[in-house]
Amino acid sequence: MRTWHEIRGFPVAVRLLLVNQLGVNTGFYLLIPYLAVHLGENLGMSAAVVGIVLGVRSLSQQGLFLIGGSAADRLGARGVIIAGCALRTVGFALFALGDGLPVLLAASVLSGLAGALFNPAVRTYLSQEAGERKAEAFALFNVFATTGALIGPLLGSALLLVDFRASALTAAGIFAVLTVAQALVLPAREVPPSEASVLADWREVAGNRAFLGFALAMVGMFTLENQLYLLLPDGARRATGWDGAAGLVLLVGTLANLAFQLRVTRALKSRGHRARWIAAGLTLMGLAFLPPAVVAGSSSEGWLVAVPVLLGALLLHLGVMIASPFVMELIPGFGRPELTGTYFGIFYAVSGVAAALGNTVVGWAMDTGQGTGAEWLPWVFCAVFGPASAAGVAWLHRRGALPAGRGADPAGPADLTGPADLTGPPAQAASGASATTTSAASTSTSCAASNSASTSSASSCSTASADERSNA
Repeated sequence: MRTWHEIRGFPVAVRLLLVNQLGVNTGFYLLIPYLAVHLGENLGMSAAVVGIVLGVRSLSQQGLFLIGGSAADRLGARGVIIAGCALRTVGFALFALGDGLPVLLAASVLSGLAGALFNPAVRTYLSQEAGERKAEAFALFNVFATTGALIGPLLGSALLLVDFRASALTAAGIFAVLTVAQALVLPAREVPPSEASVLADWREVAGNRAFLGFALAMVGMFTLENQLYLLLPDGARRATGWDGAAGLVLLVGTLANLAFQLRVTRALKSRGHRARWIAAGLTLMGLAFLPPAVVAGSSSEGWLVAVPVLLGALLLHLGVMIASPFVMELIPGFGRPELTGTYFGIFYAVSGVAAALGNTVVGWAMDTGQGTGAEWLPWVFCAVFGPASAAGVAWLHRRGALPAGRGADPAGPADLTGPADLTGPPAQAASGASATTTSAASTSTSCAASNSASTSSASSCSTASADERSNA
């Protein structure tokens, strides 16, 4: 009831964007987890060709976030959001109707480009419309995203009883409805013309070393969150001997998110600087991998052995609940409000590439651990990764490199142009210093089943599964 009351307290535009995120994740997880099977089994494509199609989609999205962010700043977030949803409608429809490789590659490019457009644009619009309540808005954003990530695969599994095309056309229909709804409801905002070039904007953001350091520190959050689709489902499946147990990892998180996300954010937002809670969340995310490490490689199977794995999933979700809304709230404070979209775009581009490398290491650790009997290896790696990222955030905070957030403690950073010199040009530093306001079962099972394959396949599985929940 309190969550519903909180939602009603936001403008209509924010409420629509929350529903939009529910629809985006539902439509994405309704289709993408089953795409590889459709390409390989229904269309008879080789594993190499399947990898190319999936890789082109991921590359189109991860590689073009910067374009989407700049477009939101220059053209207005509303138009970019609408364009992104429209492109994904076309892309998913092509997956349903096309059998040839050229059509499928075009579908991959369009659906990836769509994500690159509306991901930073949605966050830019949400940040601008939420005003002083950014943290609460992004907390609700996570609730709707997580719910969609659970509904999508369940609906997709049901539609696959008909065929893949029914699933793909339904996903395209969801995005078509979202496109029309946003065109009708989202208010247009005047975008002041920029005197600088796009390249000058990129240089300004890329020169903000504090921001780049923060983006790199957040690699831990994205890498560990992706283990909800790779390492934890595999652990649940091995512990119980039942493939369906992988879906419990997502179910536990969704229920916890619905029950606690908004309460956690509201309880912490006025207690100390945002960096404190981001670091605490990252640390908890790392510690979440210790209970599963205790039973990794156990010869017994059963629900009692699965309890540490599910406990780890719950702790991981709680860590994300603590850190994620405050991360989103801080990003606009690193620079000028006119470049909010560009900052979000670069943040996800840097974090996405770095997290892909982290997932590759996790995949290597899984293969190595299974081959040598040291099945605790990937769990321990993740357990170390979380506190290491937290230490990076704490170091940036001590150096005065992070924007001050609402509710910052008296000892928080006041001078971002101090000896650390991490913030780039003085104008950016001043702007940052003043910005006080600034899938489910099928997906998880599919990823877990592929863990014994090569390192690269494990990495791509987790990246493809998690990008919409984390980045969209």
